[in-house]
Order: sequence, then structure tokens, then C-alpha cells
Amino acid sequence: MVTKKISIPFEEREFWGKQRAIFIAFFRSGILGFGGGPSTIPLVKKEVVDIFKMMNDEEFSDVLSIGNTLPGPIATKMAGYIGYRVGGWLGLVTALVATVLPTVVLMILLLASLNEFKDFDFVKGMTNGVVPVVAVMLGVLTWDFLKKSKKSLGWKIGAIILAASFVAMILLGIHPGIVIAVLLILALALPIKKEGADK
Repeated sequence: MVTKKISIPFEEREFWGKQRAIFIAFFRSGILGFGGGPSTIPLVKKEVVDIFKMMNDEEFSDVLSIGNTLPGPIATKMAGYIGYRVGGWLGLVTALVATVLPTVVLMILLLASLNEFKDFDFVKGMTNGVVPVVAVMLGVLTWDFLKKSKKSLGWKIGAIILAASFVAMILLGIHPGIVIAVLLILALALPIKKEGADK
């Protein structure tokens, strides 16, 4: 007789169960996050929000926004904060180790043999083949954020912020961290009331 496995909510897990979940979540996103940085964000979101339910969409969006305004790699910043928030200081260490460990091990293994295989076409093909997949993952994450901005701000204000951010970052070359910091300051100084969902 096969018994159905019941998933325990994250808050109800015992201490070591939480640490194990934190390690698995960030290890998987770390080892599958080809290219690091932004490409790991959808994977972290999938693990943290969808699979283990350590936080909800809005909380993850806040972590991502603040993380982008601070210096350093986004993957480790998010791992450190989320790990600390849901698992304390040990959770912070667990998340950071799980995020960095796959990269360190793979770098050692790959760099040791890269010189032998770097000129082979199949190696170049694998690298080029992963790029479109990462683009789709980032596109899905972008669409999720657009839907959330419509919910919280309405289409009108969301479109204005989107257009202003595009002009600032793409046309004027302003660093994304500066744009996010300015938007956070404006949000604190001039609270925006939620518009109707149909706008």
C-alpha cells in the first residue's frame, strides 16, 4: 500500500527540518542557476515561495527590491537575508553555504578540465543553448512582477514607473540600484494609493 506524502508547512517544521529545507532550496537554485546573478532569481522564487512557502510573493518582491539596491551579488544577499529571516543565524549560514557550495565545487571541477575541452563545438553549443532558457525564466518572472504591480498600483501608475525606469536605466544609463533607491524614497515620501484593478 502506497501512502501519500503530506507536506508539512514551513512554519510547523522543527528546527532541523527548517535548516534542511533552507539548504535544499538554496542548493538547488545555486546549482541550477546557470550564469549566476539574475538567472538564479526565478529559481530562488520557485523554491522559497512556491515549493517551501517560506514567504509569499509580496515579501519576496520586497527582498528582491532591497537586495538590488545594495552592493554585491544578488544571490548571496537574498540567501543570507531569507536564511536569517526563516532560520535565524544558523539559517543564514546554511543558506549562504548552500548557495556558494555548488559554484565553488563546479568551478574547481570545470576549470581543471576546461582547457582540454574549450575548443570542442559541443561545449560551445551547451553554453549557447542555455541562454534562451534563462531568457524565458527571466521573462516569466518579469510578467509576474508586472501583474503584481497592476494589483498593488494599477496599470496607470505601474506603466508610468515602468516607463520612467526604462528611460533612466536603458536610455540614460543610470544604475538600477539608484533607480530603485529613488523609487523607495518616493514611496516613503509620497505614499501611492492603490488604484482600481480595472485601471
